Amino acid sequence: MKLGPRNLITDVAGLRVGNAQDDALKSGCTVLVGDAPFTAAVHVMGGAPGTRETELLAPDKLVQEVDALVLSGGSAFGLDAPSGVCDGLRAMGRGFKVGDATIPIVPGAILFDLLNGGDKEWTDNPYKPLGLSALSDASKNFALGTIGAGTGATTKELKGGLGSASVVLDNGITIGALVAVNAVGSVIQDGQQHFWAAPFEVNDEYGGHGSAASLDPLRSTQPLSPPHSTNTTIAIIATDADLTQAQATRIAVAAHDGMARAIVPSHTPFDGDLIFVAATGKRPLNDPPADQLAIGHAAADCLSRAIARGVYEATSAPGDTLPTWNEKWE
Repeated sequence: MKLGPRNLITDVAGLRVGNAQDDALKSGCTVLVGDAPFTAAVHVMGGAPGTRETELLAPDKLVQEVDALVLSGGSAFGLDAPSGVCDGLRAMGRGFKVGDATIPIVPGAILFDLLNGGDKEWTDNPYKPLGLSALSDASKNFALGTIGAGTGATTKELKGGLGSASVVLDNGITIGALVAVNAVGSVIQDGQQHFWAAPFEVNDEYGGHGSAASLDPLRSTQPLSPPHSTNTTIAIIATDADLTQAQATRIAVAAHDGMARAIVPSHTPFDGDLIFVAATGKRPLNDPPADQLAIGHAAADCLSRAIARGVYEATSAPGDTLPTWNEKWE
């Protein structure tokens, strides 16, 4: 395996990512859009999810492809962000054709960032225009950290953020991850600078600090006190492999391993942890069972790395309730 040229989810050809945020609000959204519709799937393992149009991603449903996927802050209010993306795509003539009607298919998921110090006293829901703005921003290159859906994200003791990573398998299939890290749990080992995802780091992409030599497994497994709010880490795995919706769903299941390796604990009753999969179908599977195994394993590794990168790249802002990793350790 090798890194993709950007080490971003957009190393999967035909995909772009756009971000929009409001710094006073301390929130924002992120959109993944394809040059053409792509096969999509989803798997939820958290106890407090918030979603739009995820039921249609089941393998037995009529629509097998979508036009975009959206990750947003704002809790239930953030479910308006896909509506802005939907409006923008409709204006482009994109969507599922039903007679003379064109209906863009835009599933989305939200995270809880309403208690992060931002100004939430809006009159009109701000997330629909943020969604449209994120779509307009979509490109191959994008920043990480305090941007888009990661703008107001938090973890147990640090600011969260938007992360991404990629890898190219020996057979040429590309896999990428995009994640908004907003967890009840911790991404660092027992309050130390070392990321739980340290064993999966490539080229010092999140500081090169390695694993903690003094890790106490018993201490690390002590239960947390119930948090004052719900959180949620939401992610997208993308690949250029030609996957059915059923195969893509299995990749989403496998990718949750990467979340569990990078966030301790993950998939709690207070998190709505969720993973979408986007498959552009440009590369056929030569050996479907073996290729699926390799893609699922790479997806988990990419997601672990993306989670650590999102927190590592976070930057401070006025009114923050938590420090960034760099404020605490650099």
